[in-house]
Amino acid sequence: MNVIRRIIQIDEEKCNGCGACAAACHEGAIGMVDGKAKLLRDNYCDGLGDCLPTCPTGAISFVEREAAAYDEKAVQEHMRKQNEQGHLSAAPHKGCPSSRTQRLQHSQEAASPAQTQAVSRLGQWPCQIRLAPVNAPYFDGAKLLIAADCSAYAYARMHEDFIRGKITLIGCPKLDEGDYSEKLTAILAQNDIRSVTVVRMAVPCCGGIQRAAERAVSASGKPLSLHTVIVGTDGTLLRQA
Repeated sequence: MNVIRRIIQIDEEKCNGCGACAAACHEGAIGMVDGKAKLLRDNYCDGLGDCLPTCPTGAISFVEREAAAYDEKAVQEHMRKQNEQGHLSAAPHKGCPSSRTQRLQHSQEAASPAQTQAVSRLGQWPCQIRLAPVNAPYFDGAKLLIAADCSAYAYARMHEDFIRGKITLIGCPKLDEGDYSEKLTAILAQNDIRSVTVVRMAVPCCGGIQRAAERAVSASGKPLSLHTVIVGTDGTLLRQA
């Protein structure tokens, strides 16, 4: 039965995919779908809003609308099925994968002299997306690298494989306020950029930097190629496209 009641709504444009709301929802009403938080079923939402204060971007709000009444029995059955499938019990960390604590094991073999004498390939300063001037002269004729902050720490050969020969802009869509797409659009539209490469981490919230770059390329009105690289938290390259 549908009633007029208070229920949450999620602004997909504001959602950065961190998963904090899904972890905070005791009824399992919120799930992550294609890197975005979704209200799975109206009758799972009790309207109390435990998820609201956990959202770092303000993507969740209350609305009064016609919706299925909260169904406690349906929620209990939903949670029972999730537990049976191991969706909850198998994962002690329920929040964003970007904040999951884990120990990474790497080879302890001694590095060769060539490995220990690494050289920085950063071609300009500043490199933060927020700080770089839109019309900086180093953008003229540049191959642009847009990288997530963590990628340079996770991927050992970041300087040689991706930063070398490019102008590098870095950012963190989870920690920085707002959206990068407007700034990136201006940089692409007002400068002679030759190509765009995005290096991001595999965690869902890092998809924000990829989506910002894709929107900027589209809005720039230029036939720019966009190459995306995804790095795992263990430093392996998971996908290049």
